[in-house]
Parts: sequence; structure tokens; C-alpha cells
Amino acid sequence: MNKRISKRTLSRLPIYLSLLQEKEREGVEYISATTIANLLDLNHVQVRKDLSCASSAGRPKVGYETKVLISDLKVFLDYNNTKNAVIVGAGDLGKALLGYNGFTSYGLNIVAAFDTNPELCGTLIKGKHIYDADMIEQMVHELNIDIGIITTPARYAQSTCDKLIAGGVKAIWNFAPTSLTTPKNIIVQNENMATSLAVLSNKLNELSNK
Repeated sequence: MNKRISKRTLSRLPIYLSLLQEKEREGVEYISATTIANLLDLNHVQVRKDLSCASSAGRPKVGYETKVLISDLKVFLDYNNTKNAVIVGAGDLGKALLGYNGFTSYGLNIVAAFDTNPELCGTLIKGKHIYDADMIEQMVHELNIDIGIITTPARYAQSTCDKLIAGGVKAIWNFAPTSLTTPKNIIVQNENMATSLAVLSNKLNELSNK
């Protein structure tokens, strides 16, 4: 990415991309920011501002050529530049992530996984090798891994993070319900399911009380 944008804008761009890809499959050649806004229940001014961060292809009274806007968004989001990743923790969540084929559309290639369970180590899950967790540092270095995905129980997350960083990862995608301590040059994205559920429950309560 060559522009600094807010996290909220960045979080909306993949949503626009998904919608645009759906519309392209439907045969829609041109689309306006207003149409996108109406379909996603957003403000059209905000949508236009968001899209201007990634593309300059919009034309007055015509809108955006769908395939061009899709291409611009993919370039801006760096989806065309594949990044290698490993998962640590081959439990239910880890297995689900290993089995999700959609990551390749976002430039993410999950190469392998690690676990401490001797019954899993040395096996294949969804075609991916499962290595012993003791090999994290070695294999991350050998496989040239960019992103470490942590799906371990909370008590193992920090030590796992340390091993991934020692192996050379540049970013951590953390699904464990705990905070991590990392060097300043390491990117961390936390996925806190409890927080998401709390927000969802709160909005549901608000809707029920109207």
C-alpha cells in the first residue's frame, strides 16, 4: 500500500471488493459510489472518499468500471502479492482455517501448521503438513514465512509468538484470547471473538428494546 488510511476505511475496502466481484459475476460493467452505498447501507460520500484512496477511475455520471475498480482495490490491498503463512495450533479453529480455500483470493498462502499433539505431528490436514511445535523457529525460517497465525490456548500464545518472531515472521494474526508483547517492528492483528460477540449482543439488545 502506498497511502496511509484509517483502519475503518481499510476495513471497508474488502467489503467493497467482495460486492464488486459479485456484481461483476452478474454482468454489471459500471457501478456508482451511490449504488455501492445503497447496497451496503452506507453513506455515499463516505464510500466515494474510501474508494478515492485506492482508485482514481471514477467518472462523473458514469461511475466506476467494475473490473478496473476491482483491479485497483486488489493492488491497493496487496492481494496480488502472495504472503506465506503458518498456523500454530491444529485444533478445531486451526483445522477450519487450514480448510478455508478462500485465503488465496486475498494473497495468503497457508504453507503448514504446528501442534504439540504427537498424534497430529507428521500428518496432513487439508493437504498441509503438521509439524511438531518444537520446529517452529527452524521451519518458519526454512519456509520463508511472512505471517504467523496463532490459534493456541491463551497460555501458550506468548511463547508461540516469540518462536514465530525468532523464526523471522513479520506479522502475527492472533486468535488466542490474550494480548501479546512484541517488538515494535512486528505487526499484530488480534481477533478477539469475545469482544465481537459482546458488540453483537449489545446491538441485538438495542434492537430488541426499540
